[in-house]
Amino acid sequence: MLECVINISEGRDRTIIDAVAAAAGDDLLDVHSDPFHHRSVLTVVGEKAARAVATEAVARIDLRSHLGAHPRIGALDVVPFVALEGSTFDDALRARDQFCQWASDELHLPCFAYGPERSLPAIRRGAFEDLEPTTGPGEPHPSAGAVAVGARELMVAYNVWLRDPDLDQARSVASAIRGPRLRALGLEVGDRVQVSMNLIAPLRLGPAEATDAVAAHAAIAGCELVGLVPEVVLGAVPTGRWEALDLSTDRTIEARLRRRLGAD
Repeated sequence: MLECVINISEGRDRTIIDAVAAAAGDDLLDVHSDPFHHRSVLTVVGEKAARAVATEAVARIDLRSHLGAHPRIGALDVVPFVALEGSTFDDALRARDQFCQWASDELHLPCFAYGPERSLPAIRRGAFEDLEPTTGPGEPHPSAGAVAVGARELMVAYNVWLRDPDLDQARSVASAIRGPRLRALGLEVGDRVQVSMNLIAPLRLGPAEATDAVAAHAAIAGCELVGLVPEVVLGAVPTGRWEALDLSTDRTIEARLRRRLGAD
């Protein structure tokens, strides 16, 4: 089974978000939207759902009028495939490559592949400059831009809000804690600031360790899980910290998969 954690550049218009999410049908596990990031993260199961979501997102989202705190290269910004139990990383790579070809052929999107060859940050830095698309047109789609399509291991997206609305401090903290197991950006989100993180190796550096790393440099106001977390990562966190870290048993991949099977 493959999980796909699709990031779209729309976090404000519920009509658009709901329509894009509905395209996944029963294969939708979770939707997380943020109006300041102007971004939604949709967790789906399988390649069919990923393509349905992509088609709807490209049809409904116009990047030319988009303003948001989070970096982006496209309306359908990031499409990473992740191997769950019963699948392998090679399956995720195959799904990535087939999605790239499909999105180029059917949606006329430039697709930048990431995974073993390069990282997602490398695409954000170099798309259309140092990097040519893996498949598709050599210039951005007029309204949808481009898409980064990946194959990756399980990852956790996680934000920590700082007490003081100091963007320079948030950026300094992000720079201090950034490393091979943790990607971090300091972002201004409305009238607040956050350290926005991707926990690349969450079994070694999970939400608790990431929060503590931020807290070692600045006073924090709260935490936010983006999307879902694997049960094994949740189990490594003392239960007494779950509420403060925005964690719960219902927000695991496995819990949502069980709910999906119950609906079948």
